[in-house]
Amino acid sequence: MRRNLETFWVRTTRRRLLARPWELRKHGVLGINRRNIEYLFSLNARRLYGLVDDKIITKSLCAEIGVPVPQTYAVINRFGAFKALAATIGQREEFVVKPARGSAGRGILIIVGRDGGNLRTANGETISLNDLKYHVSTSLSGLYSLGGRPDRVLVERRIVLHPAFENLAVGGTPDVRIIVFRGEPVMAMLRLPTKASRGRANLHQGAAAAGIDLDTGTTFGGVCCNRATTIHPDTGAAIDGVSIPYWSRMLEIAGSVSRAVKMGYLGVDIVLDDNHGPLLLEANARPGLSIQIANRCGLLPRLQSARAQW
Repeated sequence: MRRNLETFWVRTTRRRLLARPWELRKHGVLGINRRNIEYLFSLNARRLYGLVDDKIITKSLCAEIGVPVPQTYAVINRFGAFKALAATIGQREEFVVKPARGSAGRGILIIVGRDGGNLRTANGETISLNDLKYHVSTSLSGLYSLGGRPDRVLVERRIVLHPAFENLAVGGTPDVRIIVFRGEPVMAMLRLPTKASRGRANLHQGAAAAGIDLDTGTTFGGVCCNRATTIHPDTGAAIDGVSIPYWSRMLEIAGSVSRAVKMGYLGVDIVLDDNHGPLLLEANARPGLSIQIANRCGLLPRLQSARAQW
């Protein structure tokens, strides 16, 4: 199926920009309407969304089931906590600030060093402590949160890039997205930050990605900005044929989180830290469908096969 879809995709993109709906269905491509009706609405109870929509709640749940997560330095839940922000970060050279209910990487600020009294971000910009306070303020007000609701802010330890991903990311940390159906992984991809994505591992913001063979944990193919590629657009390093370290452990983490939150259809994002190994970054109750492009393979046949065995 993968080879057939890859051939179809290449031939189609040469002839025209968009494939016809019946062509996509023929090759098992899952569309957003079918995803919502057959998988999200029927398998994910609405009352459970809060377990994964709020990163603080997700981290607490992970502590209960023994799934490792990035260390939390502080949780800022009110505007009055600004006075303690400088003390919270102290003299730390590196840390990450993120909204608890943010999505698609919005609102995440990665600090990689200091420049005098200022802070240096992952994309090379320099900001002051007042700039950081303003960013936290807008995050608390709900600028980046789901539904625009007031939010909380996490200050976390920055992930240390694993040597296996050297030259495969620019300005950020790669992550592995695994789609889990009723506790069983069905598709995965390696997402790689680029200059265009400003260090974020989100495909729709310009990141690159490669599919991952579930049996071997080895990447294949690749995509960036909706174009097939086998190299990173900024570094020129090959993004296919990469063996993912701790692959079995990553699959275990994805299954454990899915079963713990009791959601039948879930996206699980895992990062690989050089010091601590695989860490859960977040879980997503509404995972996007671009993983099919990275794998050059429709998701529907895998879901139907897993459902038949349930």
